[in-house]
Amino acid sequence: MKQALMTTAPYLIVIGGSAGGLQPILTLLPGLTASIQAAILIVLHRQSHYESVLTELLSARSVLPVKEAAEKEPLLPGTVYIAPADYHLLIEADHTFALDDSEKVNFSRPSIDVTFTSAAMAYGSNMTALLLSGANTDGSEGLMDVHEAGGTTAVQDPATADVDYMPRQAIQLAPIDIILQPQEMAAFINGMAGV
Repeated sequence: MKQALMTTAPYLIVIGGSAGGLQPILTLLPGLTASIQAAILIVLHRQSHYESVLTELLSARSVLPVKEAAEKEPLLPGTVYIAPADYHLLIEADHTFALDDSEKVNFSRPSIDVTFTSAAMAYGSNMTALLLSGANTDGSEGLMDVHEAGGTTAVQDPATADVDYMPRQAIQLAPIDIILQPQEMAAFINGMAGV
């Protein structure tokens, strides 16, 4: 068990988004450095039939490997994971993934709140949560949990979001450390991951 913990990512970046959230992800991915030591997890509200297309689309923009997260898989540094459609994605204490098909949260599965909160419990101050464009309140409660656990909270500047409701709600409800424009996100993530 100790050996598995040593090989998992020492830092976690979780990016959550809904309507309009894909565009800032496509903007930031090319700017991530290949030497990044964090695991990067993307939680997007999406339909299940877009699974393979999304992985291929993000892989084409990323120097890092991109894959869909799988049950009991360890979070490895320098890897971009995508939450599977129609499952909540949780981070376990041993830094592995757990998939859950329980009820939707904020009308969503995967729920950004569920992932943010479980990641905060597993990673504490060694994580950053970034909330992007979207049309509901998913993510705000999770950002509060990340803040309380000592992690860093960030949101997309609502003025740059296709749908500004989600980041605007988060700014009103949760303590936010930084508000970012899409073109600033890659450098921010590289900096948080110690690159």
